[in-house]
Amino acid sequence: MIRSFRHRGLERFFARSDYRGIPAQFAPRLERMLDRLDAAVRPEDMRLPGYRFHRLQGKLRGTYAVSVSDNWRLTFRFDGKDAIHVDLGDYH
Repeated sequence: MIRSFRHRGLERFFARSDYRGIPAQFAPRLERMLDRLDAAVRPEDMRLPGYRFHRLQGKLRGTYAVSVSDNWRLTFRFDGKDAIHVDLGDYH
């Protein structure tokens, strides 16, 4: 279950399907990703074809990412069986 968000627009999109605050062209893919993340009980549940699931390193150690688009990724951490600190960012 998703317990917390870092990105307010992403949280609003997840809770109310409100597109303000996220790139609208990513909405269908983000909706699928967030639904999957909400059902996930461990990070590896996000290891799906095309998601390019990976663990981040360095100061973001303990954070996982999946690819939304070329530069955009959805990042998250896990606390027990809950996803926390869910964020959307352009990493370039």
